[in-house]
Order: sequence, then C-alpha cells, then structure tokens
Amino acid sequence: MRPPEQAQRWGDAVRVSVGTLTVLPAGVPGRVDREVGGRAMVVGPAVGVLVGGIAAGVVALTQLLKPEADLLAAVLGVLVVAGLSGGLHLDGLADFADALGSRRDRETMLRIMKQSDIGPFGVVAIVAVLLLDVAALTACLQAGFGWQAVLIATTASRLTLPWSCRTSIPAARPDGLGSFVAATVRPLTAALTTAAVLATTLGLTWLTADFGVLRSIGSAAAVLLAVATSLLTSRRAVRALGGTTGDVLGATVELAFPVALLALALTV
Repeated sequence: MRPPEQAQRWGDAVRVSVGTLTVLPAGVPGRVDREVGGRAMVVGPAVGVLVGGIAAGVVALTQLLKPEADLLAAVLGVLVVAGLSGGLHLDGLADFADALGSRRDRETMLRIMKQSDIGPFGVVAIVAVLLLDVAALTACLQAGFGWQAVLIATTASRLTLPWSCRTSIPAARPDGLGSFVAATVRPLTAALTTAAVLATTLGLTWLTADFGVLRSIGSAAAVLLAVATSLLTSRRAVRALGGTTGDVLGATVELAFPVALLALALTV
C-alpha cells in the first residue's frame, strides 16, 4: 500500500476512534471497513490522552482555585471523563453486568444487552465503579499526583481496546460495533502499543512528580493491570457470549479505569 493511502487509512481511523469513543467532533471518515476499525482501536489510547488531558486540566484548575477541595476536583475529573465519552462506556458496563447477572443462556444474555433499560446489576456496577473512581482519584490528589493520575488512568483504560479486539477474539453477534472491530488487531500490535503507553506513562511520572521507585512501579502497574483487565474480561465474554460486543468493549474500559486509579492510589 502506498504511503498516501496508509496516511488516509490512519486519518480515517483517527476520525472513527474519536467519533466512537468521544462526543467530540471528528469529521466524516472517507472509508470505513474492518481494517480502519482495527486501526481505530489501536488509536484508542491516543484518544484516551485527549480525554484524559482535558480532565487533567479541569482537575489542575480546580486545585489551583480551591487547593483544599480534593473531593470536588476528583468528582469533576471523573465527570469530565464520563461526559466526554458520552456515557457510552458506562452504558456498556451496565448492559454487560445485567447480562452476566441474569445467569441465562447465551442468546438471552445477548438480548438483555440490546435492551435499552438498565437492571439492578447494571445500576450497582455503575455506582460501584464511579465510587471507586472518585475515591481513588481523591487519594491520588491528596498525595500530590492528581492530574497525572487521571491522565494515566484514562489512557491506560483505552489501552484495553486493542487487546480486546485482538485476532483471537471473535464477535458475539454479526452486527454492531463488535462485528466491526473484533479480531482486527494482531497481538504484536497490541504489545507495541502497550510498550509505547508504558514508556509515556513512566516519562510523565518522572518529569512531573517527585521521583520514587514505588510511584514509578504504581504507574507501570496501572498500565499493566489495565491490560490484565482486558484479558480477563474478554475471556469472560468469550465464555459467556461467544465473543465480544460493543458493550463488552465499553465495560472493559470502565473496569480498567478504576483498576488503574487504584494501582496509583495505593503507590503514590
């Protein structure tokens, strides 16, 4: 493929990724196919940098204006991430939780995930992750690692996307986002993306905070635990549903976010 065509494909992938993962304007991609979809998932962590950067700015500004209001800064940071994501990941988490909580057969679970309402398991899942998000980010703020934490966790949580779409994971149904991006990312590509995110995370930690071995370990753990969350969640989805769906991808992002924040909160 010629370089201009490669550039066009990556440009389309960026538009698809921003348009799918955020409410920000992204423009209309010139071409949309599974190749572009796979690249869009690889671009996911970069979109996480964009969303996390805005949330980090809000957190830093709140701290500047009200240094003692760590809880307020944490709540605003979490709300910005959820708002810029359009609440779609939280909706996916709720649908996946309701499906698993039903303990029904595969077809019934898939039908539950397509319904527009949210059941008790979904409500509990949303409340639980939001409480963990706010509590963990507050702890990071109190340790002087607030805006960095929300930026790292948002990026790490979007790193789950290429891992959740690796070639060994099929789509659970023939339609929807899952069928568009499932089995499109080679494991080597996901690993290289992880290495880039890990290097960037450690660089941010070293450059913007007091150096500490434990803090550096926590930053690395946030990234690696996000990947582990993706592997475990996708494995559960394959066993229960036969593959992945858009809701599963969103649920994985939402599960990885508090996991990354907790890793940071316990080590910074």
